[in-house]
Amino acid sequence: MEMEMATSPAIPQSGESVDDVKNMESVPLLSRFSTVPATANYQMKRRIVTKTTSEPSPPRRQQSFSRDIGHAASETYLVTRLSFKLLGYLGVGYRWITRLLALGLYAMLLMPGFLQVGYYYFFSSQVRRSIVYGDQPRNRLDLYLPTSRDGLKPVVAFVTGGAWIIGYKAWGSLLGKQLAERDIIVACIDYRNFPQGTIGDMVEDVSQGISFICNNIVDYGGDPNRIYLMGQSAGAHIAACALLEQTIKESRRKSISWSVSQIKAYFGVSGGYNLPNLVDHFHGRGLYRSIFLSIMEGEQSLHQFSPELVVQDLSIRNAVSILPRIILLHGTSDYSIPSDASKSFVDALHRVGAPAELILYSGKTHTDLFLQDPLRGGKDELFDYLVAFIHDGDKEALAKAPPRSRRRLVPEILLVLARRVSPF
Repeated sequence: MEMEMATSPAIPQSGESVDDVKNMESVPLLSRFSTVPATANYQMKRRIVTKTTSEPSPPRRQQSFSRDIGHAASETYLVTRLSFKLLGYLGVGYRWITRLLALGLYAMLLMPGFLQVGYYYFFSSQVRRSIVYGDQPRNRLDLYLPTSRDGLKPVVAFVTGGAWIIGYKAWGSLLGKQLAERDIIVACIDYRNFPQGTIGDMVEDVSQGISFICNNIVDYGGDPNRIYLMGQSAGAHIAACALLEQTIKESRRKSISWSVSQIKAYFGVSGGYNLPNLVDHFHGRGLYRSIFLSIMEGEQSLHQFSPELVVQDLSIRNAVSILPRIILLHGTSDYSIPSDASKSFVDALHRVGAPAELILYSGKTHTDLFLQDPLRGGKDELFDYLVAFIHDGDKEALAKAPPRSRRRLVPEILLVLARRVSPF
């Protein structure tokens, strides 16, 4: 399946190409700075959207049961349609068939937890689903709001993973639910996936979503000066690209719609930040080189979408100096993206004087930190670290934290089996 990608990221197929799905020229990362229209009319429209999608009090469901079902059906259709379109590009090789079967079995084993979280996602009055932040079909975000409304709350802007292919905002519902219970607002940003978009589109969408949060979160009770950017897996890579792009733009005194100074810290969970070093690794795990290069807009763009390489560019040293604190978290038994990917990025940040730290979790896999551990209930090292970090210095907020242990959502035997069959 390997092919040369020097001039175009499209994958030739019988009768169709990536351009049939989307039509976009490949633009270098450092040139993609006009992520949000800066006109007054756009800002006014965005404000109107916000006002009509949120009523601070009293809490109530914004949609009827039938509309909830209709929304779920339409979103399921979108994901299914794109999945089948993607399969047309991937083909039906042995490796992909086995991984799809493993993914199906993995989801079935964790279904008891997914059903409970899904019910919360669709029917809780504390969830504001599919708030529009841009003009593209996937430019939506979900908000998870605490029940307490006293004072402005810290905010986590979260970008989900999914191999740049199956990312979806609802994947962050478990994180959103649990952090909202600790008095933290969570905004899960959706974005175009491949083949609906390529990496440039994804970075643009996420940056626009962050802009919406920075400019509108106060209407939902959030503190615009206490926003934490977080991403997992592919989402960690996309979020890091968006953050670095905005930092460069700000350092060059270009027009901006959100400021890096509003981001108190960046949390990257199980991410990869040096794409040239990961091409062969992903190919061996089934994300074939031709597909990966198409996602990343060609081999010539790998450097430009690699945060680890970009920060070492001498021409952007001024930008690096205004980066927020960067914390990378990774499991040592992660085979989807080895923990060395995070270690290498932290080392590069240290070399250029950026504030960064690495936290390794011994024996944890790619999905343990984000799925199995939270579904297990009880003590969760990653979750407890996030809460303590975000509420650091706020004794009142920490005192409000529920003293009871988190409830188990999936029996242990199913979690053990899911870990063994996981395709990640």
